[in-house]
Amino acid sequence: MNLGQVMNAFAGVMILASLALAHYHHPYWLWFTAFVGANLFQSAFTGFCIPAMIFKKFGVKPGSAFN
Repeated sequence: MNLGQVMNAFAGVMILASLALAHYHHPYWLWFTAFVGANLFQSAFTGFCIPAMIFKKFGVKPGSAFN
């Protein structure tokens, strides 16, 4: 998997986990869903994404989305 695929999978897992936590624990977990969405939105324009930098340090090969 390249970095773009890993980031898409990571964002999807974070969104699904926060939705499950909001459903089963407390609705305030939806703020985490909003945070993930806002991070995805800003990274589309700036290319800056902290999780992408972390995954690069773990040796995930860059793809076309995140260089």
